[in-house]
Amino acid sequence: MRTDRPYPAAPTHTATNTDSADEELANLRRDFTGHRIWRGVRSDGSLGDWVASLHDPAAGVDPTVIQSSSAALREALVNEAARAEIKRAVNW
Repeated sequence: MRTDRPYPAAPTHTATNTDSADEELANLRRDFTGHRIWRGVRSDGSLGDWVASLHDPAAGVDPTVIQSSSAALREALVNEAARAEIKRAVNW
């Protein structure tokens, strides 16, 4: 059967992987409320990088943080919070 899609359908993921990623996404959103956190989507439709967009200047410095894993994004956002704290201290 022919499809009009220019690319193959995204591979299916196990429920465990999806549940784990959803849980980690929820945890990141809970822990870093100054950012909007989401997953990028690759050209094949599968989930890609972990992305955080800054919405509260007190929570970070860089407007967008992109990492390849949830753990790396968490570490980067902790560093962002520290950088924001230093920036506030310098501006006082």
